[in-house]
Amino acid sequence: MKTKHFSRRAVLLGLGMTSLSACVDSNFNRPAGAMIDEGAFGNPTMQNMLVMNGEAPAMTALGAQFAEAVPTTINFAFNSAQLDGAARAVLDQQADFMRQFPEVRFSVFGHTDLVGSNAYNKRLGQRRARAAVNYLAQRGISTSRLEALVSFGETQPLVPTQSRERANRRTVTEVAGFVANHPIILDGKYAEVLDRRYVARGATPPIEREFPGRPRQGL
Repeated sequence: MKTKHFSRRAVLLGLGMTSLSACVDSNFNRPAGAMIDEGAFGNPTMQNMLVMNGEAPAMTALGAQFAEAVPTTINFAFNSAQLDGAARAVLDQQADFMRQFPEVRFSVFGHTDLVGSNAYNKRLGQRRARAAVNYLAQRGISTSRLEALVSFGETQPLVPTQSRERANRRTVTEVAGFVANHPIILDGKYAEVLDRRYVARGATPPIEREFPGRPRQGL
């Protein structure tokens, strides 16, 4: 009887340990957002840190400023990465904005239409993004603040058509983040970055209209 009783307890104990092990390996022991990230303390934790220190809200606000102030998209002729006059004029406006924010990084995404193979379109999209970045560099923007990225027309078309759609042949410039070693960023003074365009125009920055006398440290 003792042997039988002991065996039963051993089985129950084994089941309990298995259940405990499953809990330890389950989502109960992982940070919020880990299932989306498919990692442990990677992107979810980093995103939480960016939100808490004010960087993520500042990036969102500055991205909105950029999209409001200048056109973010240029277009290309079919099967071409050459910049025409209209594209260069838009990039000139983007460069003017970028010069006002030396502590900000930007990404340029290249797109194609749906004509051609995925492999060819990948190379073409990359050439378009590099053409935009090279032109911005010629306008005085440091390449350390610019990154040429690619996205296929097949994956992100503005107009879902198999024909030669000019709207899909484009690059899009976006705010990507902040220069990590810049003094203002090291001090977390994101509000100073956001306010700069308003101060230059002699207008009252939105953050001061909402919070008069608020210190400019962070957001």
